Amino acid sequence: MKLIKRDYYLNKLLSVKDVPDIKVITGVRRSGKSKLMDAFIDLISADDKANIVRIKLNLKKFEKLLDADKLYDYIEQQYARDKTNYLFIDEIQLCEDFERVINSIYEEEIYDIYLTGSNAFLLSSDLATLFGGRVYEISLYPFSFKEYLMYYPSNDIDEAFDSYVKKGGMAGSYLYKTEEDARQYVNGIYRTTITKDIVRKFKIENEDLLIMIGNYLMDNVGNQTSIRNVASKLTSGTYKTNDKTVGAYMNYFCRSFLFYPIQRYDIKGKRYLESDKKYYLSDLAFRFSEIGTKNADYGHLYENIVAIELLRRGYEVYVGKLYEKEVDFVAIKEGEKVYIQVTDDISREDTFKREVSSLLGIKDAYPKMLIARTKHEESQHEGIRIIDIARWLSDSQK
Repeated sequence: MKLIKRDYYLNKLLSVKDVPDIKVITGVRRSGKSKLMDAFIDLISADDKANIVRIKLNLKKFEKLLDADKLYDYIEQQYARDKTNYLFIDEIQLCEDFERVINSIYEEEIYDIYLTGSNAFLLSSDLATLFGGRVYEISLYPFSFKEYLMYYPSNDIDEAFDSYVKKGGMAGSYLYKTEEDARQYVNGIYRTTITKDIVRKFKIENEDLLIMIGNYLMDNVGNQTSIRNVASKLTSGTYKTNDKTVGAYMNYFCRSFLFYPIQRYDIKGKRYLESDKKYYLSDLAFRFSEIGTKNADYGHLYENIVAIELLRRGYEVYVGKLYEKEVDFVAIKEGEKVYIQVTDDISREDTFKREVSSLLGIKDAYPKMLIARTKHEESQHEGIRIIDIARWLSDSQK
């Protein structure tokens, strides 16, 4: 498989190298967590004083280390007193009582520790409980469009973007020669996540209902989603359910990194709103593999891509509310805000006016931009930057 250097994540790991925290790489299945760990090991291996202990608990050669005491003994034996010691473990959850081992190694201050594992056991919300808050989480996402261009170099950015929207960022699917096989591969990841990271972990009895909720969220990316409305729609169909069950199942999808919930933010009142979040899919390839291209609202699909890209770039992301109008995103990083509206086609004047009206209604001085499928270089309208989505995605400085 062709590999690309994922500098953004490698630099994040380098920035915390030798910092006394347990580093945990999280993200949806098959997004490249183990490959990132391998690339990082390659970087630090150049140091003669580095003693690197690499354990892949999913491999037969490390089967004996699935026992916690034997894992601890092995790690202790590999320690080199006159070197800087680094511990890398894949699929840590396969060792029962692994947190006891890792916490002990941490307290002894003998290793710089890096972990990956199944999302069922290393969910973001569980890390502090497992490791007493001594954790630095590196959130890994599927390939960005910029990374896609590194994998598939192209002189035609517009053609490449159209291909990226359909293929998505799950790089393992790029090995398949047909679109059907690639989508089957991606769908296998999705269904495995449901089975192993949700059904098994949370003891779900009604897997069909869980899949229906996932399909509903996929079909409604970019729409405000009320738990009550989802429960009502599903109840009127095949299954009877309730708000509590639907809310729990939606939370499980988010905790497994398939979806990311985005909270609403009242721009005028400068306060956060709890009701009716939006849910964005970690990669559109899951949508196309599970429910196909039917009812594909490309404005909302582009909105999904922008939401994940903002998270990838390290922004806090909110859905903006201004009186009765909505701004797709309020993105915040290091105290600075940017207001973003996303759409598909702004060639019609009425569409353009509608999209910029929400941004023009915001009276503070923070930057505002309209990201659309213009296929042109950047322009401006009354202080609002008008940027083509492919060009914005391909330039991390934008």
